[in-house]
Amino acid sequence: MKGLPTSWDVKTKKSVKWVALLGSQTYGNVVVSGGKVFVGTNNEANPSYDPSIKGDKGILMAFNEADGEFLWQMVHDKLAAGRVNDWPYQGVASSPLVEGDRVYYVSNRAELVCLDTQGFRDKENDGPVNNEKLAGERNADVVWSFDMIEEVGSLPHNLANSSPVAHGDLIFISTSNGQDESHVNVPSPKAPAIIAVNKKTGKLVWEDNSVNERILHGQWSSPTVGTIGGVVQVIHGQGDGWIRGYEALTGKKLWEFDLNPKDSVWPKTRNEVISTPVVYEDKVYIANGQDPEHGEGVGHMYCIDPTKRGDITKTGMVWHYDKIRRSISTPAIKDGIVYQADFSGFLHALDAKTGQVHWTHDLFAAVWGSPMLIDGKLYLGDEDGDVVIIQEGKTKKVISEINMGSSVYSTPVPANGVMYISNRNQLYALAEIPQAKPAAAPK
Repeated sequence: MKGLPTSWDVKTKKSVKWVALLGSQTYGNVVVSGGKVFVGTNNEANPSYDPSIKGDKGILMAFNEADGEFLWQMVHDKLAAGRVNDWPYQGVASSPLVEGDRVYYVSNRAELVCLDTQGFRDKENDGPVNNEKLAGERNADVVWSFDMIEEVGSLPHNLANSSPVAHGDLIFISTSNGQDESHVNVPSPKAPAIIAVNKKTGKLVWEDNSVNERILHGQWSSPTVGTIGGVVQVIHGQGDGWIRGYEALTGKKLWEFDLNPKDSVWPKTRNEVISTPVVYEDKVYIANGQDPEHGEGVGHMYCIDPTKRGDITKTGMVWHYDKIRRSISTPAIKDGIVYQADFSGFLHALDAKTGQVHWTHDLFAAVWGSPMLIDGKLYLGDEDGDVVIIQEGKTKKVISEINMGSSVYSTPVPANGVMYISNRNQLYALAEIPQAKPAAAPK
C-alpha cells in the first residue's frame, strides 16, 4: 500500500480525512472491511449517538469507511461481579475479525459474539438469535453468541479481551480465565485456556486446559494461526508463562515452551504472556510481559522452532533476547528483521535468524500497542499520544513524530490508502488529501 501520510496535524486537521468520537477508553485495534470501520470502546460517547444508553457499557461501533458516519453499535451490559471480571470503563478491548458479512469479537462479558456487518440497517434479523432488545436501525444484529462463563466455566481476571483468529470453519480465542481479586486463588482451574468454536453455528469444537491452577494472574494473549512444516497450528501464549502449539482442526497439543528462565519467580522475574505470537519462515516470535498495572520490569523475547514436539523449551529455542523490558506488544517482521516494542517504550530491531540487535529507539513513554509495518515504514504509538514513524531497515532513521492529542493504546491500521489511528476517545482517518489547484488567471 502506497501513499500513506507521514505527517498530519489533528489540531489543524491537516491530512485528516475524518474523525469520529469514541468512548473515554479505546484499547482494541480498528478493523476495516466491506466499506465499514469497526472498533471497540466504552459507552462514554453515547450522548452523541444514543442518549438512551446510559451508564458504563461495552460497545462495538461501526462507521462508514468513506466519511466516518456512525452506522450502528452493539451494547453490552457490565458483568454483575464487577471489577474482578469486568473492570470499569474498559469497554470492548477485543479487535474484531470480519469475514464476509460477519464480524466476530469477544465482549467485556466474556462472550464470543457473531454479528451481521449490516446491523439492522438492512431491515433483516439474521438468526438464530432473533430476540435482541435493541433492534433499531442504529443497533447491531446478533447472529449468535457463545458465553464462555456459562459454557466452559471461564472467570476472567479483570477483563475478557481476546481477539479472534480463524481457520476454515473454526474461530480460536483465549478464554481469559484467571485469578480472583486475592491474586492468589484461581476460582475456575478446570476452565480451558483456549477454545475453538464453529463460526457458522457458534458451537464448541475443542478446548484445552494445560494451565490448570498455575495461572500467574490473567490470560490476555490472543492466539495466532500459521502453517508450519505443512501442519496448520494454533499458537497461544498462556497464563502460566508458557506458549503452546496445537493442531488447528483437532486441538491436539503439539508442543509447549516456557518463556521464562528456570530460576524466575513471579512476579519479580517471571512473566505472563500478553502479546500475540507471530509466525515467520516456520519460526515463532514472541515476547513476554505483565499487566501494565505492574509497571516496568525484566522481559524476554524468543525465537522458537515449532516443528519440534513435546516440551521444547531447550530443543526448540533458536535464540533468546534478554535486553528487552516487559512487553505486551506483538512484533512486526519483514526482510529478516524483527521489530519488537516493549512497555518501557523501547523499539528493538533484531535479526530474525540470530537475535542480533540492529538498533533500538526510545519513545520516552510506555507502549501498549504494536508496530505497524507498511510501505517501508514503521508506525508506533505510545501512552503520551505520540506516533513515531521510522524507516524500516538495519539503520535507524526517524521520519517524524506526531502527537494525537491523548494516549494511543492500540496499533495504527492501514486500509485502502488511509491510516486509522485511535487515541483514547477519538478515531482518526488520516490520508494524503490532494490540494486544490489554484484557479487559472483570467485571460
